[in-house]
Amino acid sequence: MARTGPQKIPGARFDLFFGDGRYSGSDMEVNCGVIHTTEGPTLYDYNSGGVAPTVTAVPDFDTQQLVWHQHFDVDESARALVNAPGGVQTNLANTFQIELVGTCDPATHAQWTRQGVQHIYWPEPPAWAVRDLAWLMRWLSDQHGIPLTGVAEWLPYPASYGASRVRMTFDQWRSFTGWCGHQHVPENDHGDPGSLPAAHILAVARGEATTPTEEDPLMAFTEADLRRFIREEASGIDVRDSIANAMFWWLTHAINGTVPEGAGAGWAGLLGTVGKALTSLPDDAKQTLREAIATELADGIKLTVTAPSANTSAPKGS
Repeated sequence: MARTGPQKIPGARFDLFFGDGRYSGSDMEVNCGVIHTTEGPTLYDYNSGGVAPTVTAVPDFDTQQLVWHQHFDVDESARALVNAPGGVQTNLANTFQIELVGTCDPATHAQWTRQGVQHIYWPEPPAWAVRDLAWLMRWLSDQHGIPLTGVAEWLPYPASYGASRVRMTFDQWRSFTGWCGHQHVPENDHGDPGSLPAAHILAVARGEATTPTEEDPLMAFTEADLRRFIREEASGIDVRDSIANAMFWWLTHAINGTVPEGAGAGWAGLLGTVGKALTSLPDDAKQTLREAIATELADGIKLTVTAPSANTSAPKGS
C-alpha cells in the first residue's frame, strides 16, 4: 500500500523521528485518529521510539501554541497502542495517533497545580491548544480524508479506564473512521485522554465554532465594559467621563507596554490602583483579560480611545 498525500506535517519538528530506523512502521492509508495524553509535563523519547505515536503536541506556554514533534510519516503505523495476539489490529488499523503532553487525571492535575508545574489539563484545554489541535485535525481531513467526526462519549478519568461502556467491540473498531481516544480502542485498558472536549474541538475544525471556549465572556470585553469594571472595582476613584477615558487610555498603554515617558505620578498611582482591583479576578481571567485587551481589542482601542487632554488631571489620592 502506497503512502499518498503529504507525509510531513507543516511546521513539525523531526528531532525524534523514528520512521527511518529500528521502529519504522508499515504503510497504510489513515482514516481514523486516536488521541492520547502523555500523563507527563514534558516530551520524552518513547523508549527510543518503541511506543511512539505519530506525533506529539508539546505546549509552548510562552508563545501559546502547540509544537508538533513528528515521529512517523502520516501514512505509517505508529506504536502507542497495545496490539494483543489475535483479535484486531490497532496500530496497523489505518490509525493516526496523537499524544498530548499533559494530563487527563484530575488527581495529577491537582498535584501539579500544588507543585507549580506548568501543564495542560486536557479536559479543560486553553483556547490556543483547542485552536492548534483543531488545525491539525482539519489538515488531516483535507490532505488524508480523516473525517471530522468522532465518538459521542468521552468518559472522565478514571471512569474511562479499563473495560468501560465506551470501549469499542472488535466489529465497531474495524468499521470506525473519525476521531476517538485511547479509552475507546479495544485490546487496550488506558483511559486517556479523559473527558477531552472533542466535540467542541471537532466543531472548531469544521468551522462551526470558534475559539476560545471558557474565555469567551472576557474576550468579548468592550471599551464600555472595561470602563464599567473600573467604575465598579476601583473604589474611591473619580469617574467623570474624561477621567474614565483617561483611565482606559493609560491602562491600555500599560498593558501593551507603551506608556510614554514622563507619565505623571498621579497616573502611575492610578494604574497601581486599577492593578490591585484586577487582582480580585481569578488567575485565568487575569491572563485572558490581558490578552483580550492586547490583541482582540487592539484595533478598537486605536479607533475609539483618545489620549487624555492636557487639562485632565489624575484622580485625587492616586
